[in-house]
Amino acid sequence: MAQKSIIYKASIQVSDLNREQYPHFQLTIARHPSETERRLMLRLLAFAHQYDEQLQLCKGISTDEEPDLWIKNYSEEIELWVELGQLDEKRLKKASNRARQVVIYCYGSASDIWWQKIQHKASQYNNVSIWQVNEEQSNALAQCLQRTMELQFTIDGSQVWVSDAEHAIQVDLKLLQDNSQTR
Repeated sequence: MAQKSIIYKASIQVSDLNREQYPHFQLTIARHPSETERRLMLRLLAFAHQYDEQLQLCKGISTDEEPDLWIKNYSEEIELWVELGQLDEKRLKKASNRARQVVIYCYGSASDIWWQKIQHKASQYNNVSIWQVNEEQSNALAQCLQRTMELQFTIDGSQVWVSDAEHAIQVDLKLLQDNSQTR
């Protein structure tokens, strides 16, 4: 019998000192059976880091047709495409062609090697920005995962502090490629 997705509920407070935004919102998140706890927490981190009232969680890992997060306008055009992981060239091209702006959060022990391989191709896309998440710190994020959670994300420069009642974890983001556009 196939495993079912696990549902999580999160109350999230964001203090984005970079953009001077301080939203509070509730999310219901489905974790696909093949998705790790760390990856789910990285989706939440990316959501907080890219926060916009129109930002939506997508099916992500369970489908090739959608990213992890996106913003669609009223004409159903994709304004922002957010992906986690180490995209291959085909996926990178698809994202760049379908969205006005693309943001990738690469993570994992091989992310440096991935970046060396894809850097030249990625630089050809003028709408793709790439952040690298610190490996050790991203592993620690899974400590905060609970079925019902209250999380605080404080964003200052390229650092994100993730905290709950028991943990405070600093996550450093390194901007590898900046082709951000004003939404």
